[in-house]
Amino acid sequence: MSTLAADEETRDECQALAQVLDRVGDKWTVMVVGVLSSGPQRFTTIHRSIGGVSHRMLTLALRGLERDGLVNRTVFPTIPPKVEYELTEIGRSLIDPLMTLATWGRTNRRAIDDARARFDAKAD
Repeated sequence: MSTLAADEETRDECQALAQVLDRVGDKWTVMVVGVLSSGPQRFTTIHRSIGGVSHRMLTLALRGLERDGLVNRTVFPTIPPKVEYELTEIGRSLIDPLMTLATWGRTNRRAIDDARARFDAKAD
């Protein structure tokens, strides 16, 4: 393989990884996965469980998660239609890494706040 082809392959892999990290690192993704980790939920339940998310942003997040294979959307043929969202196997595999990251965040939050305050004080 030529150096140019290898560079292009590396760039393509980096771009693909960046897209995945954009999805799983998005705050609404993290919140939705957290809510759905307890099982299937209806849109309104998810919306109520996540403070500060607009209807539109939650819709976009759920569509993106569905597109990426992390969430299944099931429509039940009732009147009115009932729609439930649940994590797929891939989506469930994200729970442990997100819990680890949340634990890291709680453990280091104060140190990060202190570092920010020191940095901001120097900038002033």
